[in-house]
Amino acid sequence: HLPSMRTPTAMIVGLVLCPCGLLLTLTGTIAPNWRQVSRVPDQPLDVVWEQGIWDICRERQSTHDRLCGQADELGYFEQVPVRVAQGLMPSSLVLTVVGLVVAALGVRCWQPKPRHLVAGVAGLVLLLSGLMSLVPSSWYTQELWALPAAPGSTLSVGYSLVLSYLGSCLEILGGLALALSFHHCCKEH
Repeated sequence: HLPSMRTPTAMIVGLVLCPCGLLLTLTGTIAPNWRQVSRVPDQPLDVVWEQGIWDICRERQSTHDRLCGQADELGYFEQVPVRVAQGLMPSSLVLTVVGLVVAALGVRCWQPKPRHLVAGVAGLVLLLSGLMSLVPSSWYTQELWALPAAPGSTLSVGYSLVLSYLGSCLEILGGLALALSFHHCCKEH
C-alpha cells in the first residue's frame, strides 16, 4: 500500500508552537520592559521607569511621553542576571531559527515522507533553545526585587519578561513535540 502523505500531528504542533515562541521571545528580548519601577522618590507619581536587558525608558503616563536611552545611574546593566540575559536571549533566538530550518527539512522538505530523525534532532535543538531563554527569564524573575532601584520605589514585572516566559514555554513544548519523531524513527528500525 502507498505511504500516507499526511504529516504527523506532533510535527504540526511543533511547527506551530515554535515560530510562535520565537516571536514572543524576540519581542521579549527587544522590548525594554522586563521590570517596571514606579513611585520613585523625587519624581512625579505618574512617572514609570521601564527596564529591559538593553535599554531603560522613562514614561510619563498622564501624557504618554516616553524617552528611552536613559542613563544607568544605579548599575542595573552590570548585574549578573541582566548580563546573562544579554548573552542567552540572542543565542536562544539564533538557535531557534536554526532549529526551525532543520525542522522544515525534516518534516517534509518536498519528500513523500517526513524524515523522522532530522525532525527529532530539530526538536532537541528547539528544546535547548527554549531552555536557553527560560533560564535568564527565571533568574531575572528570581532577582527582580534584588536588582538596583531607587529606595522606596515600587517594582513590578514587565510585559517583556512575561512574553519571554511564554515564548520559552512554547519553544520547549514545540521542541518536545518534534522530538517525538524519534519514536517513529525507532519503530522503522
